[in-house]
Amino acid sequence: MTPQQRLQQWVDESRRIVFFGGAGVSTESGIPDFRSVDGLYSQKYDQPPETILSHTYFARHTAGFYRFYRDKMLCLDAQPNAAHLKLAELERAGKLAAVVTQNIDGLHQAAGSKAVYELHGSVHRNYCTKCGAFYGVDFIAGGEGVPCCPGCGGLVKPDVVLYEEGLDQDTVEGAVRAIAQADMLIVGGTSLVVYPAAGLIRYYQGDRLVLINRDPTPYDMEAGLVIHDSIGKVLGGIAV
Repeated sequence: MTPQQRLQQWVDESRRIVFFGGAGVSTESGIPDFRSVDGLYSQKYDQPPETILSHTYFARHTAGFYRFYRDKMLCLDAQPNAAHLKLAELERAGKLAAVVTQNIDGLHQAAGSKAVYELHGSVHRNYCTKCGAFYGVDFIAGGEGVPCCPGCGGLVKPDVVLYEEGLDQDTVEGAVRAIAQADMLIVGGTSLVVYPAAGLIRYYQGDRLVLINRDPTPYDMEAGLVIHDSIGKVLGGIAV
């Protein structure tokens, strides 16, 4: 039995699948992974992305943060790929219980997924830090400089988790609950080195752990099925 056939068999036999995904799911839609060699580290800024995307930098160099954010983090032309579309199809078929993602691009929802836990937030949600007013992504993308609330003049901040900031507790608890109740966990497009998000797979209690990633991960020895290939190709090949 090939790895793809084993994956298909497990999907056929499962009723509460949870997918946990990382940057590799989005790179196949053309969104760069800033940890890769040819990702956002190869760029024109004098600070590495992890510095610019920190709470400290945001507070001290707000204009510089938004310059980088608009330039590198808003990939609004990206479209869902085969992985996003298949996960949405599995959810509609009653097979997939939830998607847990480290990505902030909203492509799972664009593909049609409903139960999505966005561990690191979303570029599509922005809030005034003073009055709490909500603004969509176009408010940030279409502006210049530091975005301010038209209503009260407060700073408008993306609802994304910056370095040095904690994850949203309700989101984490929902993700943990979904993973703990899953009868199959598919982990894809992530190196499983970013914590605390990567630690969530420890809550999985079942025996159908699948890892799909181009490169090896620290958890490969613990999985029942490991496939080193394109996440879109592998998930796209599943029959629902």
